[in-house]
Amino acid sequence: MNELELKYGCNPNQKPSKIFMADGRELPVTVLNGRPGYINFLDAFNSWQLVNELKAATGLPAAASFKHVSPAGAAVATELSEILKKIYFVDDLELSPIASAYAKARGADRMSSYGDWVALSDTCDKATALLLKREVSDGIIAPDYTEEALEILKSKRKGTYNVVKMDTSYVPAPIEHKQVYGITFEQGRNDLKIDAEILKNIVTENKELTEEAKRDLIIALITLKYTQSNSVCYAKDGQAIGVGAGQQSRIHCTRLAGNKADIWYLRQNPKVLNLPFREDIRRPDRDNTIDVYISDDYEDVLADGIWEQFFTVKPEPLTREEKKEWLKTFSGVSLGSDAFFPFGDNIERAKRSGVQYIAQPGGSIRDDNVIDTCNKYGMTMAFTGIRLFHH
Repeated sequence: MNELELKYGCNPNQKPSKIFMADGRELPVTVLNGRPGYINFLDAFNSWQLVNELKAATGLPAAASFKHVSPAGAAVATELSEILKKIYFVDDLELSPIASAYAKARGADRMSSYGDWVALSDTCDKATALLLKREVSDGIIAPDYTEEALEILKSKRKGTYNVVKMDTSYVPAPIEHKQVYGITFEQGRNDLKIDAEILKNIVTENKELTEEAKRDLIIALITLKYTQSNSVCYAKDGQAIGVGAGQQSRIHCTRLAGNKADIWYLRQNPKVLNLPFREDIRRPDRDNTIDVYISDDYEDVLADGIWEQFFTVKPEPLTREEKKEWLKTFSGVSLGSDAFFPFGDNIERAKRSGVQYIAQPGGSIRDDNVIDTCNKYGMTMAFTGIRLFHH
C-alpha cells in the first residue's frame, strides 16, 4: 500500500486528505488499530525520528511524548528515583526500560502531554501498554508490539486507540518537499548526526563536562532538532524537563522552557509530594491542581469551599519564599538552544533554573557577552557550530 486516506486534514473542513509515497514505494507504516489523522501522522513521523536518533546516540531505549508537532517530553531509559516515580504517578507499576523512558517523557510536563502522541524506539511491551492504558493519549508509533501489549492498547478508548507500527528498514529520500500555498519547497533532509563530537569546542573558562551532562546535552539537542523553532530545551537525568517551542524571541523560549523546568523541580518539594489528595481525584485533575498549588494564585483559586473538591484537608500554601529557597537547590541542568543566544539575558534566566551546562551554535556578534555571563556563574558552554531550526 503506497497511500492511506485520512478522515480530514489539520481541520475538519480540509478535505480530501491522505498520506502517500510519491515515488510509488510502499508506506513504511502499518496501522494496527484505530484511524490516525493528519496531525497524528505529523506527530508520529517527527517523534519516530527523534526517538530513533536518541537510541542511536545514547544506546538506550528512548521515548517521546508529542503534541502539535513538537515534543512535550523526551527521555532515555535510566533508573527512576522514588521521588520521580511518585511525581510521574508510576510508583505502583513495575517498569521495563522502555516503560521507564516513556514515564519520564510524559512525566516531565504532564499538562502538555495530556492527549499526546507516543513514540518508542523499542518494542512496546506489556509494562508500557499498562502505563499508557490509564493515561489520556491519542496514539502510539513503535517498531513492534508484544501480543499482550497490542491487546491492551486495542482495548483503549473504546477500541479506537491509534496504534501504528513503523518499518525500521525504511530510509527516506535525501531530498524532501512540501507545499505551501500551492508552491512546492525543496530541501536536503536534515540528516545531521548529533553526538558528543559536537560538544568539543568549549569556549568558557570552565571546561568540565561530565558524562551525564554530555548525555543530557545530546538529548536536548536531538529534541530541539524536532521542535518547532525558535526553541530551547532544558534537560536533566536523561530527560527533557522543559521545552520552549515556537517562540519569536529567544529569551521567551528560555523563559518558557525554564518555567516548565522549575515546575518539574517544584513538584519534588516535600509539600507538593505530601499534598492530601482525595482518593477519587483523577490524574489530570491532580496535575491541574498541583500546577495551581505551585502558582502564586493558589490562595485565590483554591479558596474556602473549593479546596474540598480536591483535598481531604486544606494544605498549607507553598509560599513564594519557600519556592525561591527550593529553586536555589536546583543544579546540574543542561541547556540546548537551536540557534545562538544573542544576549546574556538568556544565561541569566537559565541560571535561575539550575543550568550548569550549555550547548548552542555560537556565531552571534555578542558571543563575548554571552561567554562572559557564563564565566560569571562558572558555567560550561560548548559552541556546536550547527543550527537546528525545524519548520
